[in-house]
Amino acid sequence: MKLIKRGRYWILIFLIWGIFCSLDQWTYVNEGTSKSKGSVRDGSVSNAWLMPWSGKNFGYFSWWSYFVIDNAYIHSDVYKIALEAYETCETTCPNTFFRTMECGNTNGGKMTFHNTHQNGLGIDFMIPKLNSEGVQTQWLDRIGMWHYLLEFDTYGKNQIFGSIQLDLETMAKHILALDDAAKKRNMSIHKIILRTELLDDFFNTPSGKKVKERGIYFMPRLYPLANKVHDDHYHVDFKKAFVVKKRTSRELFK
Repeated sequence: MKLIKRGRYWILIFLIWGIFCSLDQWTYVNEGTSKSKGSVRDGSVSNAWLMPWSGKNFGYFSWWSYFVIDNAYIHSDVYKIALEAYETCETTCPNTFFRTMECGNTNGGKMTFHNTHQNGLGIDFMIPKLNSEGVQTQWLDRIGMWHYLLEFDTYGKNQIFGSIQLDLETMAKHILALDDAAKKRNMSIHKIILRTELLDDFFNTPSGKKVKERGIYFMPRLYPLANKVHDDHYHVDFKKAFVVKKRTSRELFK
């Protein structure tokens, strides 16, 4: 009996602590423009925006990541790109529910379990999954940060639940929507990280071929651990598009 009472006591403490940690997220207001400094491995971001916990066809993947360790902050431009892409996907893949994953800390910098995500320009997305009937299944996406313990093989099938397959075609449609939204804001996709053994299958999908035609860069080689953990999600880094300023003849001869 004492053990049960003690357990309830600790559960209550945990809940109170969780509520206290989440106050910043419930009261945070997105306004102004973010500024990124440095690189994805050694950078920071000021006035970051907080990604929504959920939307019409998307949701954040982990309560712990969002409310406790503050990993859902992103540059304001990337925020707008991500939301516009989700809106586009309501039409291009209307029966899919997407999961946003880790973005960055409130002010960028070093993030738990990650070497990048430091300047507010990187964001992770869960790859949608299909069951044996070709219909989206979401229950594996609801286990939060425990998803890192799962493993998908080089054919995109789960090692435990072999009937669950990665939906690389829908992933490609989402990347096309991200690319379109980025271009509207004078930005572009800098690079995408996905398990390298999945690249051939990805580029063989109808929409994957369109991604390849656009020349969107995927990392061809990764460190073994990075390659292993990117088996069920993809990391996208953005950058400001390079713009050549036209100069007058007078300026050229100054």
